[in-house]
Amino acid sequence: MSTSSHKPHFFSQIDVVHSVPLSNPEHSSELCTLIRELLAAQNRQNELLEELILQVNQSHRRKTIELALWKRANPELADFCRRAAVKLERVQTDLLSTITEEVEYNAENFLDSEFSLNEFVDRFGTKFIHLNTLLQVLSQLGNAPDIQIQQTSESHKDR
Repeated sequence: MSTSSHKPHFFSQIDVVHSVPLSNPEHSSELCTLIRELLAAQNRQNELLEELILQVNQSHRRKTIELALWKRANPELADFCRRAAVKLERVQTDLLSTITEEVEYNAENFLDSEFSLNEFVDRFGTKFIHLNTLLQVLSQLGNAPDIQIQQTSESHKDR
């Protein structure tokens, strides 16, 4: 008794080739023109991205230098800002804990009642946003980098 085992082929080879007919030079020329235009557009995009990166880097450098100069001119205030930011981080953590507990226990009410959600946002939203803003400013002023005098004098020449 012979059994022929016929296994199905799960993979087959299909060659799909799209080629431009060599007999139509006009079509080939049009394709080359489109590719050149695509390449030119891509090159322009690369140039614009390089300019954007340069602008962002210059802006960041300028901000860093200005913060460092401010810190040098106000060393005691910079230290107070740093210490205040550390204390406000604890306040922010406590507020965030209160907010998350409130959400945990009242999420169903927020879904069912627009009044409950609005009351929650009114109670915590503005306070949290203002606290974040204050914390960002104090952190930036208190943690301004120390830079060399040469760097600041060179950067002011560029302006």
